[in-house]
Amino acid sequence: MPEGHTIHRLAADHLSRFGGRAVRATSPQGKFADGAALVDGQVMETAEAHGKHLFLGFPGATWIHIHLGLFGKLGFGTAPAPPPAETVRLRLATPEAYADLRGPTTCALLTDGDKRAIHDRLGPDPLRPGDDGERAWLRVSRSRSSVAALLMDQKVVAGVGNVYRAEVLFRHGIDPYRAGRDLTRAEWDAIWADLVMLMREGVRNNRIDTVRPEHTPEAMGRPPRVDDHGGEVYVYRRTGMPCHICGGEVRTAELAARNLFWCPGCQPG
Repeated sequence: MPEGHTIHRLAADHLSRFGGRAVRATSPQGKFADGAALVDGQVMETAEAHGKHLFLGFPGATWIHIHLGLFGKLGFGTAPAPPPAETVRLRLATPEAYADLRGPTTCALLTDGDKRAIHDRLGPDPLRPGDDGERAWLRVSRSRSSVAALLMDQKVVAGVGNVYRAEVLFRHGIDPYRAGRDLTRAEWDAIWADLVMLMREGVRNNRIDTVRPEHTPEAMGRPPRVDDHGGEVYVYRRTGMPCHICGGEVRTAELAARNLFWCPGCQPG
């Protein structure tokens, strides 16, 4: 599932291609035909993200809400657009560009009130202007759940996925099984600030890199990472490999139906 930086990048991509322009909206697959018909020919006024939710704004306080889920994909192209595949849930097009949406968990038309209800149930997003870690801290500091589980709870922090969860805990030497209420305020503030920095870099570079300059392949004289995820990381998908810092074995375990990665040497319990 894409992490929050990808969704913010998609919002910016939509604005750059379609913002302020009338768009042709169709649903070749047919599942979003009624919604597409209602925005067809309308001007896309804005696009924004909150966590893993993408919102495309049209006149009359009308929004297309997209959640890619595990299998959704959004692809862009330049005109002339080829005939759409039957699997395309939504195609947006102008004379210059097009975007195809396939396989999302959600593609729905919302009112302002519907959209607000989604925002209200999500936690603060490290990439949203005006959001900070205070509201998340109120929940984390009272919780007996592990900090690893809390970071993946979109009601606590919106947009953090498995990669950022594993990497930010490693970067701060925090045992992923530690209870939220056992974190200090200084530790939480450092985690939040790091998420803001790392995820902004993710938007900028369109990939996740979490190693500090002194731990890059060039600095350490080690081979670069080879993985379809891309980017240099400390522990994510490095099960059984030596830790870049202490040389200990990176471990994995299932937590909240997702694989957790950590280094027991650098993140002692």
